[in-house]
Amino acid sequence: MDMAKRPREIVYTDELLADGTVHRRYDEGRSEWRTRAPDGSVRWRDDRGRSGTDEPLGDRLVKRTHDDGGVEYGRDIGYGRTVWDGGARVTVNRAAATAPGARLRAGRGLGALGPGLLPPTRLTPEEEERLRAAYRAEQRGERGERGERGEGGDAGVGAVLVVDAWTGTSDADWSEDFG
Repeated sequence: MDMAKRPREIVYTDELLADGTVHRRYDEGRSEWRTRAPDGSVRWRDDRGRSGTDEPLGDRLVKRTHDDGGVEYGRDIGYGRTVWDGGARVTVNRAAATAPGARLRAGRGLGALGPGLLPPTRLTPEEEERLRAAYRAEQRGERGERGERGEGGDAGVGAVLVVDAWTGTSDADWSEDFG
């Protein structure tokens, strides 16, 4: 990626539906319906007939596997932003990105988008398994004996906890929902 060129930002908004799924609307007109599995992965389908699974990996990586066999990786860089396509595209969670101070901090991070923040273009099965093990270890460290977040627990390193003013609910469970 040309470091002088800013990545294309795609803003999205999540709406928690009554059945526990999330309807994600992208500002480019696309929609996804997302369901979280017990293992932390997210099953998705979109309004264009595509579907797949987003799987959290360690080191803040996300593996998006399309049902047609395609795979891409993203990296959560905090403040509701995930970098994709080697840094060419960034998805932005509108709620997290508009939290006080998030825009300024995220802007600084995007300006310095270097190799350490870029997701890989591919990983070997061994590398993926190592990252899965790291993710599981991270989860065990964040969660109490019953698998619940402790009082004052973090929603993820650098994550922004957003409270929906309309419903009064927290997006802590969805803030890590793989931009």
